[in-house]
Amino acid sequence: MAKKLFAGHVLRKLRERAGLTQVAFASRLDLSPSYVNQLESNIRPMSASVLIAVSREFGADLASFEASDLDRLVADLGEAFADTRFHDGTVGLQDLKSVATHTPDFARAVLGLYGELRRMSEQQASLDDALDSQVEPAGKGVRMVPPFDEVRDHFHYIDNYVDALDVGAEALADRLGLAWNPDRFAVLAAFLLETHGVRVDVTERSRPDGPIAAFNPRSKAVTLDRALPRAAMEFQLGCLIADLTADDLIAGHLARAGFRSQAARDICRLALRNYFSGALLLPYGPFLALAKTYRHDLDRLMVTTGASLEQICHRLSTLQRSGEKGVPFYFLKVDRAGNVIKRHSATRFQFARYGGACPVWNVHEAFENRDGRLQAQVGEMPDGSQYLCLARSISKPASRFGERERRYALGLGCELKYADMIVYADELGLTDRVNPARIGINCRICPRSDCQDRAFPALDKELLVDQRARGIVPFSLR
Repeated sequence: MAKKLFAGHVLRKLRERAGLTQVAFASRLDLSPSYVNQLESNIRPMSASVLIAVSREFGADLASFEASDLDRLVADLGEAFADTRFHDGTVGLQDLKSVATHTPDFARAVLGLYGELRRMSEQQASLDDALDSQVEPAGKGVRMVPPFDEVRDHFHYIDNYVDALDVGAEALADRLGLAWNPDRFAVLAAFLLETHGVRVDVTERSRPDGPIAAFNPRSKAVTLDRALPRAAMEFQLGCLIADLTADDLIAGHLARAGFRSQAARDICRLALRNYFSGALLLPYGPFLALAKTYRHDLDRLMVTTGASLEQICHRLSTLQRSGEKGVPFYFLKVDRAGNVIKRHSATRFQFARYGGACPVWNVHEAFENRDGRLQAQVGEMPDGSQYLCLARSISKPASRFGERERRYALGLGCELKYADMIVYADELGLTDRVNPARIGINCRICPRSDCQDRAFPALDKELLVDQRARGIVPFSLR
């Protein structure tokens, strides 16, 4: 059964931006004022005819009425209210949905307060550790919002898609004939030289900690490390082209984003440069068509496009153009310690904002496969939503003596309803679909009381320890 769409907050904002009363708004849509009131109050769901009327009359993007943001808000609120330092009562799922649906701006403000509480607690803990060890704490002052977190949340709530950059990069790729061009590096280097007078030099790094790519605006030369794979070299050239051709688009996006710190703006600028480069090397229309034709076979996509596995996975997570959407994927990159290096999502899948990830999730098992074999898993979240989860390990080999190989795991996934569009789902048997892996966001907010992989108790559960009997997990929850 199709999920009913309640989007009163979107309708209300649209009406307020137009400067209309409910009566005038209803008249424009040829609806009764009472019906519009019920829609804005989420008493009645949005119908297809109303969506079409709103789009036709006010030019609204129908994608803005999707419920994905509300799903994310509900999950984030659930994590906040499970923390007993923030709230010691019980807030039910329906209450969380009501707050997120009726007052999403208020919900985000609550999440902001919770984030400040978390950061202050963590800072206090680091100060206590510094005092205990008689070491001065690093830094001079309090950074209330870690810039990486602020930027990650920004991309999380825009579905990891930036239309202006994507369209601009696609137009340039089409003009240069970049799509699946075997001489792409030469085309990019020629464009830089002929259009911007920039020379490309490929040399060996002078020192181990030197940059892998550097641009000297005075000499108009960009230097690339010879040890980089060709796909990585092309990506770095794409980033420089973003600086030289899309600076106004990037600056406009940063201005609208309203980041609190210069550090966050700098990190987002870097992310937007990377976004443009990925969209340039894997232009939207051709790449979306290829992904559908290959049924998202990652190896075939790498062979045809010449891009790396990481570039392919990242690009798949951005294909959310209005009216031309691909499969909504999540994407993440994890190091051997479990630290999340990258995380992007166009799905309802919830990453842990604080603390570690779920050990049942197959992205952690990928490190055990040294041959780079891809693993497929059907995972079920606590809310019952099911995902096709793909995971594979990659390595960044050492380029000289004394360096160590760097290994990462890449995770890519989508809701199970899209499984027929993914070639890897063909190997999943009926057992996998009937008995999915029971994954969660992380242990601290996971409601599963019978998980044998639980690392520590949930914050909102009572901890019980039986002194006379010991299970795999040394405690139970109530």
